[in-house]
Parts: sequence; structure tokens; C-alpha cells
Amino acid sequence: MTGRHRQPGLVLTDHHFDVPLDHDAPYGEHIRIYAREVVALSREHDDLPWLVYLQGGPGFPAGRPVGRENWLDRALEDYRVLLLDQRGTGRSTPATRQTLPLRGTPAQQADYLAHFRADSIVRDCELIRRQLTGGRPWTVLGQSFGGFCAVTYLSHAPEGLAEVLITGGLPGLDADADTVYRAAYPRMERKSLAHYDRYPGDEAAARRIAAHLAEHEEVLADGTLLTVEAFQQLGILLGTGDGSHRLHYLLEDAFVDTVAGPRLSDAFGEEVAAILSRAHCPLYALLHEAIYAQDGQATHWSAERIRAEYPQFDPHDDAGAGGGRFLFTGETVHPWMLRTHPALRPLRRTAELLAERKGWTPLYDPERLARNTVPVAAAVYHDDLYVDTEHSLRTARAIRGLRTWVTDEYEHDGVRASGRVVLDRLLRLVRDEA
Repeated sequence: MTGRHRQPGLVLTDHHFDVPLDHDAPYGEHIRIYAREVVALSREHDDLPWLVYLQGGPGFPAGRPVGRENWLDRALEDYRVLLLDQRGTGRSTPATRQTLPLRGTPAQQADYLAHFRADSIVRDCELIRRQLTGGRPWTVLGQSFGGFCAVTYLSHAPEGLAEVLITGGLPGLDADADTVYRAAYPRMERKSLAHYDRYPGDEAAARRIAAHLAEHEEVLADGTLLTVEAFQQLGILLGTGDGSHRLHYLLEDAFVDTVAGPRLSDAFGEEVAAILSRAHCPLYALLHEAIYAQDGQATHWSAERIRAEYPQFDPHDDAGAGGGRFLFTGETVHPWMLRTHPALRPLRRTAELLAERKGWTPLYDPERLARNTVPVAAAVYHDDLYVDTEHSLRTARAIRGLRTWVTDEYEHDGVRASGRVVLDRLLRLVRDEA
């Protein structure tokens, strides 16, 4: 489905681009990339600069706008916006359990997906930019993983950039997956304990659910096997502005009385399935650790290995190092997910091969970043669950001219929850306005 559509105050235009699967083999196989142009109705025919939005993830498409909402409302005052479905997501040659078997064996699938990291996304953007802007540089807004892509952009193709705006997405330039997770687990512990300070009854509720799952097999409506470890991953909510409250309401109504005794309610199961599902974003699991791999070494299920260094996260060890505290996790990928998540089961061997893969190439160029001349501004969220704050601040110091806004007013989803405020602050920073 292609064409031009209107919403109140907006004009939306579909764009499709053919790009090489492997940019180093431009005459080889091509894939199709989709992007949606959005412009204010009152400025439809104006010669506006372009802003391309890079979504977080990996593995998530750009949002589908409904009117001038949050950050988009502010962006449309100055720009013609391009909402890009990064390769493998949304309408951009999607890579899922349904489509990947078309590539052949698991080894062939893994070779295919090795071309879906930030470096390939940036090269897609450069081909698209030249087609849309006539060669003029554009502005990039990168959220979370989209910010990682923006730093790769600054490293490899800064000539294509007029400005760069980053929200919660400054990566550690030399932080491998092990380093990332050694910093992540202590944050997950802090976030869990802060949640219990806010809602003191929730730890007992969580422990009751965990005890039930240890003794009963619970299969959610979408086929997900809800193990104790899978339940712990609801901690991914604690990285968003309203996540602690959402987790509380979820826990308080978990059980219902049945003829077989107390069981987890269908309502609870439906909400949990929606949070944990990877059906719409399998690349999040398949490539999550690969986004940190750039030293040629395999990741070897880093999050699972590093978790063993933090025994307080073992939910089955009441007398362990955690003193019996029940801790949530989240923002991690584990090999057992290939068994518990139905959308990942057919991709098990592909995921294993990606975890074993060596030869990952560098994504960032510290020397080039140290000479950067592109105006850059970044929002760094204090104690961000998903991206380590100290790693981000070290990177901010390493990119010449980058200006930061460090805030505890918002969590990682600040650009979604209060996007107009966040984007306006970054625009003023990057333009050096008071």
C-alpha cells in the first residue's frame, strides 16, 4: 500500500527505496526500505530541511503517527520529517520467524542478519538522503538504539549530517557486551529496590508469583511459557516514566481463584504476554548483543554469563547473596528465551550462530569523533535503566563539540512521554540558543 494520506494538520507520504543487502557488494542482492514522510499541512509545499528519525531497539519500526503528537509536533515546526523503518523492521523487508526461513538454513539466516547492524542502517540512510534531499545534509534524531546509530553516522558519514539530536542513546565507544551488562545488573537491582520503596507490598506479591511459577507451568495465551526468569523480565518496565506504576497495577491483580486453586488470571497473562512478546520484534533478541560487538569477538550470550556474577538475581536462592530479595531484570536477552517465546523458537539455531559469530567490525571511530564538526546535542537520563549513564558521559566528552542535557526529570522514554519539551531543549542546545 503506497500513496499520500492526510490526517488533521498533516500530510503523510509513503516512500520505498531499494538498497543493497551488503553495501560492500552494491550490485548484489537488494532489499526494500520503507519510510514515511510527514509534513505540516500548512507547510506542505515549503522547501523545508529534513529530519530523519531513528527508532530505538534494535528491531523496532518507527512509530505510526496519529496527528501532531509529542516530539513530532515540535519537529514539524522546522522540518519535513522522515520516519524510517530500519532494515528488517516494520515494512522494510521484515525479518521474522515467518520470513527468515526464506533465506535458507540457520547459517544462511545468520549471515543475512549480520548485515542488519547500525553500520548498514547508516549506509541505507545515506542512499536515501541523496535521493530525497538532492544531496543536502539532514538532521538526525536518534532515540536509544537510534542514538547508537547516530554516533555510527558521525563516525562514518558526517558529511551527510546538518545536526544530530540524541535522546537516551549515547553508547560506550569501547564498551563490549560484557562491560555493558556488568554495569546493567547493578542498575536493575537499584531500580527493583526503588520500586519496592515506592510500593512496599509489591515484593511479597512478586515472590508469591515466582513461587507459583516454580511449582506450576503457566502458558500464556500467545504460547509463551512463563517461567520465573521470564517473569523477572517484567523489570523492563522500570526504565520508563510510568513503568513502576504499571508494574504495581499488574502485580496487584495477578491471581484469581479457580476450581484448581489460585491461578494467574487471564487478564494478568494477557498483559504480561504483550510486554514480553518478541513476535513483532525478533531482531531485538537476535541482534541485541551484536549491537555492542565491534572487537571481532563473539558475544557468547553475554547477559546470561554475566548474570552468574550477580547471584542476587537467582530467584530460586532465598538464602543467597541477595538476602532473599526478589529482583527484576529486563533489557537482557538469554538463551532460554528461545524456548519460552514462541516467536523465537523457530530461530533458535540462528540466534545461537549469531551469539557464536566472530569478526564483528568497529561501529565507532573515536579519532574521527574527536575531530567532529557537526553540531550535536544529547539528552542523558540520570540512572537510565537501558543505557549506562557513565558510559554515555564518557562518550559525550569524546565527541568534539557535543552538548549534553543531563536530567532526572525523565526516564529513558522521555522523548515519547514528554517529547516536545525534550526535543525543544535539544534544539536550543544544538543551536546554541539561550
